Amino acid sequence: MYLVCGEALFDFFSQPDSGQHNKVGYQAIAGGSPFNVAVGLRRLGVDTGFFAGISTDYLGRRLATVLEEEGVRNDFLIHFDAPTTLSMVAVGADGSPQYSFRGEGCADRLLTVARLPTLDASVRGLHVGSFSLVVQPVADALLALVQRESGKRLITFDPNVRLNPAPSLELWRGQVAKFAEHAHIIKVSDEDLHLLYPDIDADTVAKGWLQHNCQLVIMTRGRQGATVFSRELGQWSVPSREVKTADTVGAGDTFQAALITFLTERELDAPAGLPTLSREILTDMLNFAVAAAAVTCTREGPDLPYRDEVR
Repeated sequence: MYLVCGEALFDFFSQPDSGQHNKVGYQAIAGGSPFNVAVGLRRLGVDTGFFAGISTDYLGRRLATVLEEEGVRNDFLIHFDAPTTLSMVAVGADGSPQYSFRGEGCADRLLTVARLPTLDASVRGLHVGSFSLVVQPVADALLALVQRESGKRLITFDPNVRLNPAPSLELWRGQVAKFAEHAHIIKVSDEDLHLLYPDIDADTVAKGWLQHNCQLVIMTRGRQGATVFSRELGQWSVPSREVKTADTVGAGDTFQAALITFLTERELDAPAGLPTLSREILTDMLNFAVAAAAVTCTREGPDLPYRDEVR
């Protein structure tokens, strides 16, 4: 089983303007980057659990129902009498989303170190990412979890920077550095990398991360495909898939879920085995993740693909 950790929320997507200034239309869809990764893993066939704070309010109950319907294990959920985080999303002409969060005091932020689960051998790996890395007390709880578990099972990490919940780039850089020390695979978009380190090239950042536990840094580059930085094999890239894009919401989360799925299906998801992976296997892994993300781009919102939809 793979355990995904972090926020669950509802994305409110703005709808076409009706022309009436006293009305704003939205469509609400369950989301949050870790939530999407958990659902994406399950749709791709990986046994998955979700460790998160979930509200007891109406939207929180809906989130729990979605997880149940998708087959994500719910025994790691912690329920709080606090609101559900709301994310207001505007999608640009190129399909890229812009986010504004309403989350202060909400359930997904309330996890503490005292609520960390005890994990047995059935949990093969952990995934962390997004703004749960920088809001408290959940940030400290997740950092303690990856510190405790990084010597026992695979840790994957995607910063997935969202400045609205925590606008300090210095805070983000500090937290990303702390989590990166314990991760075995780091996936990051070129946009996030430039936002975090505008004066440092990607190769330099990746080499810095690879000095710790990390064996692979994978940078997604939108229409330019993806690049892998390997401690053992150097760096190379694969192209994107040409598709008619509806929007890119959830594409990065799909890519992340597909990376984990590829390794899990082949029983290659052990930290000790990562240095032995060949260039051919890593290229196949990237192409699989690119193909999965391309499917999501053809759909509106974070509608992640099922296994038989990814070739």
